[in-house]
Amino acid sequence: MKAKTAGSESPFAYEGLDRVIHERARLSILTSLISNLKGLTFGDLKQLCALTDGNLSRHLSVLEKSKMIEIAKGHDHNRPQTICRITAFGRKRYLEYLSTLEQVVRDAAKITEVEPRLGLVRKLTPRET
Repeated sequence: MKAKTAGSESPFAYEGLDRVIHERARLSILTSLISNLKGLTFGDLKQLCALTDGNLSRHLSVLEKSKMIEIAKGHDHNRPQTICRITAFGRKRYLEYLSTLEQVVRDAAKITEVEPRLGLVRKLTPRET
């Protein structure tokens, strides 16, 4: 998905803001998984994303149905263990989503340059990490 097309009649529609990803908890989960390619345990995700068991389970289910993550259940020292990994498809969609978010920031920055008196957003620039 493209963030925006040149000459588009709706330049601020941001079709790339995928509703599956755009929810805060799912964005947190995918960000955690994309930075841990071997995957993370359910417990690690729960802690990293500050979610309850039930809430994490529900969001993982949505992401799995969307084929953005895969879930493997197994055992570690006779204890059940759930490992979650981002799929290649999930990685692609996540990166497209980030590209769209970057476009949102660029558009907002342009508005503040053209109309600084609006005072809505002051000196908005993308942050380097």
